[in-house]
Amino acid sequence: MTTLHCITGLRGGGAEHQLVHLLEGGLAKGGNVHVLSLTDRGVLAGRIEQLGVPVHTLGLRYGMNAAFRIMRFRRLLKEITPTIVQGWMYHGNLFAWMARRMTTISPAVAWNIQHSLHELATEKFMMRLVIRGNRLISGRADAVVYNSHVSRSQHEAFGFKGDRSMVIPNGFDLTRFEPDAAVGRRMRREMGIPSDAIVVGHMARLHPMKNHVGFLQASICAARESSKIHVVLVGRGVEPENLDLSELVPIAMRPRFHFVGERVDVPDVMRMLDVLCCSSSWGEASPNVLGEAMASGVPCVTTDVGDSGDIVGATGVVVPAGSVADLASGLERVLSMSVSERATLGDAARKRIEELYEMSGVVMRYRLLYQSLAPSGGE
Repeated sequence: MTTLHCITGLRGGGAEHQLVHLLEGGLAKGGNVHVLSLTDRGVLAGRIEQLGVPVHTLGLRYGMNAAFRIMRFRRLLKEITPTIVQGWMYHGNLFAWMARRMTTISPAVAWNIQHSLHELATEKFMMRLVIRGNRLISGRADAVVYNSHVSRSQHEAFGFKGDRSMVIPNGFDLTRFEPDAAVGRRMRREMGIPSDAIVVGHMARLHPMKNHVGFLQASICAARESSKIHVVLVGRGVEPENLDLSELVPIAMRPRFHFVGERVDVPDVMRMLDVLCCSSSWGEASPNVLGEAMASGVPCVTTDVGDSGDIVGATGVVVPAGSVADLASGLERVLSMSVSERATLGDAARKRIEELYEMSGVVMRYRLLYQSLAPSGGE
C-alpha cells in the first residue's frame, strides 16, 4: 500500500505537527509513505525525511499561475501510484480529491479537518471559497476525519456530508512530552527566571484567533497578585520586537514577561511551566498544546473552544471564550494552589492523556481506516 499525504504546508502549525507526530509514532512504517506540501518545505520537512519518508513540494502561492504546479502534481501521482491519498487541511483535501480525477489509478481518498468552523465570516475571502469548495465535494471523499466532535458537528451543520465521517482525536507522544524537573530548572536558568517562580506558559503562533491580547490582559491581572508569577509566551510572531504585544505589559512588570518567539525545544519549555493557558477565541478544534502540556504533567487553563473542555476534563480549568475576566479568574484559581495541589492536578492530566490520547492508539485507528479503504485490505 502506498499512501500520499497532501498538506497545505509544513511551516509548523497544529495540523502539520500532528502529521509529523503520527509519522514519528508509527504511521511512516509499513508500505510506502510520501508527503506532499502544496507550498514549500517549511520547518518540518527535515524531520519527516529523517523517517525515510520522501517530501515533495509544489511551490503553490496565491496569485500565481497554478497550471504548471498542477501538471507537476499529476506527474507525481503517475510516479508513485498511491493507493490512498490523505488530505490534510482544506487545500490538501481539494488536492486529494483532484488526485482521483487526474489519474486512472483511482486511489481511495481520505480527508482530514483539524479546524473548527465557528463563523465563516472570520475567515479570509480565499479561505471562505476553499471551505465552500470542500463542502461541495465532501460527499466524494471515501472518509472525512475530524479531530474533534465539535468540528464535525459544525461542518456537517454547514453542509459537509456526514455519512462517511468519523472523529479520530489528536495523539500525543508520551516519551517526547513527559515531566523532567531537572530540564525545567535548566530552562528557567537559561531564561533568567527564578527557580521558585510560578511560571505561566502560552504557546501559539501570532493569529487573531489565538487571542494573545486577551491572554496578556488576563495574565497581567494574575501577575498583580504575586511578584513570583512569570509569564512565558512562545510562538512565531511573539518576539520581544513585537511592540504591539510587549508594550501592553506595564513597565514595572516587563521583567517578568518573556516573549521568546518560535522555539524548536517546546518539550523542554513545557517542563518549566506551572500552568499552561490556551486563550483562543475561535477556530480551534483539538489544540495540540493542551495535550502536550498535559502529557508533560502541566495543568491547563483553557477557553471552551472546540473539544478543549473534553480534553482537559477535570484536570484543569475551562472558561468561556472571549472573557478576559473569566480567563484571569481561571488562571488565579490554579496559581493560588499550593505546589502539591498543582502537582496532583498535573499528574491527573498526564494520566488522562495516557488513557485517552496516547499516540500508538491513534496511529492504529489511522492504520485500520487505510486498510478498510484500500483494495484487498491494504495488501
